[in-house]
Amino acid sequence: MRRPAAFGALPTGERLARIRRSPQFVDGQFRNPAPTRQLLQGSALPMARTQLNREGRLRRMPVGRIPVHRPTAADWGEPPASGLRLTWLGHSTVLAEIDGRRVLFDPVWGERCSPLTWAGPRRLHPVPVALGELGRLDAVVISHDHYDHLDMPTVRALARTDTRFVVPLGVGADLELWGVPPERITELDWHESAKAGGLTLTATPAQHFCGRGLRGPQHTLWASWVVTGPGHRIYHSGDTGYFPGFAQIGAEHGPFDATMIQIGAYSEFWPDIHMTPEEGMRAHLDLQGGEPDGLLLPIHWGTFNLAPHPWAEPVERTVAAARAAGAKVAAPLPGKPFEPADEQIVDPWWRAVALPPVHGWPSWAVARDIQAGAAEEVTTATG
Repeated sequence: MRRPAAFGALPTGERLARIRRSPQFVDGQFRNPAPTRQLLQGSALPMARTQLNREGRLRRMPVGRIPVHRPTAADWGEPPASGLRLTWLGHSTVLAEIDGRRVLFDPVWGERCSPLTWAGPRRLHPVPVALGELGRLDAVVISHDHYDHLDMPTVRALARTDTRFVVPLGVGADLELWGVPPERITELDWHESAKAGGLTLTATPAQHFCGRGLRGPQHTLWASWVVTGPGHRIYHSGDTGYFPGFAQIGAEHGPFDATMIQIGAYSEFWPDIHMTPEEGMRAHLDLQGGEPDGLLLPIHWGTFNLAPHPWAEPVERTVAAARAAGAKVAAPLPGKPFEPADEQIVDPWWRAVALPPVHGWPSWAVARDIQAGAAEEVTTATG
């Protein structure tokens, strides 16, 4: 029986040999540095009850049309004045324009993050821009092989360009299966780096796991990513639980002008593999050497319904945590480019399309130009 292409490929040959030489590959599979639970023991029944709760199901979805900004030539036509511009395109997909180069993280243009076209989590808002309208890309970076980060239709479309892919060990087998020429694929282990157009891309640790379809044991690696240019450095977390490695990554590669950190799809049922918003804020501080420097862009929320928490809760809690820490945060519309160096004022656009919490929206204030120490604050009234 032929293996469905959406399930991915099994690494073979020299690729498999390199995987087996990795310090992260132990007893036939990749492992995190510390024992990690994908799901807490005994949580299956309470998780099912939570998933079936009617009010919980309502709060996990937006109640209106999610607003999307469609980038134009005015947005991307000129280079960023500061040399760094980010565009969150939904979920973990971010276009980073850094020091004259363009890097696309975890591109997912598919309608569902699933091996099936008719079932599985469905996109809650349209993609802000057509894939063919993105323009030149110097590198596509993939964090791991889960369907909401590695999207077969998107990869197949990008395979028809001259884009270079930089991915964790083993993921290249999927890309080749889907039509990416081997010479355009670079696979890295943790702490390894590659050059792309004057940028240095480094695979750094993350606390997560892999798995695609019926592939079985952990035959592909997961990673977070550091991208360093002549004038700027950024960090993309991929998916990860909170772990002490953030401080080490910050010491070796930081501080960062911007961090893109997973703050959604968390649950008490799987605390080791996804961060809560407060843990995401803590990770940002660790990456910055304990200081509230740089800017945090929350990712991995809003586009797909993947966890029991309310739809808008991740960003609400992240903004509150950033304010408490005195850190700078951006929460733009999907597709809205911004420069981390600019003044950031958070407009809670999501409140217009989400059911409010039982006790109403909390009030929080967002400081203008936190890095400059300005005292003026804009207070958002409760809903």
